[in-house]
Amino acid sequence: MVDVQRAGPADTEVLEEAAEWLMTLSAGDVTEAQRADWLAWRSSSPARAQAWQRAERLMGRLEGLPPALSMSALDRPADPGRRAMISRVALLLAVLPAGWASWRLTDQHGWAADYRSSVGECRQLTLADGTQVYLNTDSAIDIRFDGNERFIQLRRGEILVQTAPDIVVPARPLRVGTREGRMQALGTRFSVRERDGRTWLAVVEGAVRIEPAGGGANAGAVVQAGERVDFNAHKVGRPMPVDLTATAWTQGMLLADSMRLDEFVAELARYQRGFIRCDPRIAGLRISGAFPVSDTRRSLSMLESTYALQVSAHMNGYWTLLSPAQP
Repeated sequence: MVDVQRAGPADTEVLEEAAEWLMTLSAGDVTEAQRADWLAWRSSSPARAQAWQRAERLMGRLEGLPPALSMSALDRPADPGRRAMISRVALLLAVLPAGWASWRLTDQHGWAADYRSSVGECRQLTLADGTQVYLNTDSAIDIRFDGNERFIQLRRGEILVQTAPDIVVPARPLRVGTREGRMQALGTRFSVRERDGRTWLAVVEGAVRIEPAGGGANAGAVVQAGERVDFNAHKVGRPMPVDLTATAWTQGMLLADSMRLDEFVAELARYQRGFIRCDPRIAGLRISGAFPVSDTRRSLSMLESTYALQVSAHMNGYWTLLSPAQP
């Protein structure tokens, strides 16, 4: 059970100030004078700086909050309900991180990631700064926005990121982290996948700077549009060309271009619960085509009708075996 500490009167006042600034800065027509006033307010005391850190964390999670507290609800001119809205946002700030973590632990079945996708689900998010993040099947991320950076931690799986200019603090970089290192977007669209102790990066537009977690001064690299690389905590691999297969999952498809059958099966298996196994005798069969990841049974049926193999499903499809076609 998570213990939620309630704020005292002085804390509540500061949190309400932070909530009001959050609402002001979420509007699309923030002036330089307003931005200067906010910076002066934030730096005027440790309590206000801490309150704003909570506001930044909340802003990074607003896509997942109830619609009444989304950015569209906050971005309103003054009206009789504005004070009530400020109080509601201040209450959310007061219970972060304990209250948020408690909600996530319950809602996500024991996994406290900020956002996640279930097996077979491809999910799209729009973050508070306008950045779009697509989560592939069985993926999870944490979001941390503060005064210095916008940070996305990939906890598992695969994401595609479409960056947007920062609407609050224009100079803040956007970074993505994995266990193997950090990547800084240089105005770009890119995908990141973590598997088998390595991170796989594919840059579609712009460029991305890689900083391996344990590397020295010469371990980093800048990956340009049209390139993909993999890296571990110490070294970045050689760039290879990006093809359409890298991001086809955002359109609900798995593209295969002369892919080995065992590799194809391993990819398809990510999108369904249970097991798909390939008989070693046909593991090297080369597969080409476009297969829907939202309907793995259909994809397997397409394979069976096109190639010399048969699909045997057991336990109501939980266990599936691909074997050579019977003569």
